[in-house]
Amino acid sequence: MRTANAARFWDRTARKYAASGISDMAGYERTLARTRHHLRGDETAIEFGCGTGTTALKLAPFLRHILATDISGGMIAIARERAAAAGHANAAFEVATPDAAPWPDASFDVVLGFNLLHLVANREAALRGIHRLLQPGGLFISKTPCLKEMNPLVRIAVPVMQVIGKAPYVASFSVAELERAMAAVGFDIIERAYHASRGRDARPFLVARKR
Repeated sequence: MRTANAARFWDRTARKYAASGISDMAGYERTLARTRHHLRGDETAIEFGCGTGTTALKLAPFLRHILATDISGGMIAIARERAAAAGHANAAFEVATPDAAPWPDASFDVVLGFNLLHLVANREAALRGIHRLLQPGGLFISKTPCLKEMNPLVRIAVPVMQVIGKAPYVASFSVAELERAMAAVGFDIIERAYHASRGRDARPFLVARKR
């Protein structure tokens, strides 16, 4: 039920989301640069929570193939439109979630998940699904808002916004809790960074290797 509600929320907001700008472009570019640093160019990657495909299309030239997925069919429809316009033949888009992904074990060299893990109801199941899909030694590259590290007013505002239909499900956890959850399913953190260009950053960029 929670998954279906989240999908409906993002379907409703897909066009508005597509029209919105990136609030911290400098920070976003740093994240892209560090992600590219970890790519050789011959990998097959999957992204979860791809939204309207912006990041997947920016990274496509640095990968052999990228399959970008989202819970929302509305988001994926826009991403496909953008991919067709950009002409990236090595980028594909599908509706999927990490805990119920239909692809075989060890199908991918890299998994990407930007602004994803705080939006999943069962973080452990999502991380186990991501771990399953990776080749041994493969990388999970993520950047996740950790609400416990943010201003307490944010944690107060989110439930209010949910009641009036202005926010989806959002989990609250700390950076330490997130890293422990990754370690518990079989990941080793090999890079931790913060890329925001202003203010206190509670969105750690983490690169984790599958044991």
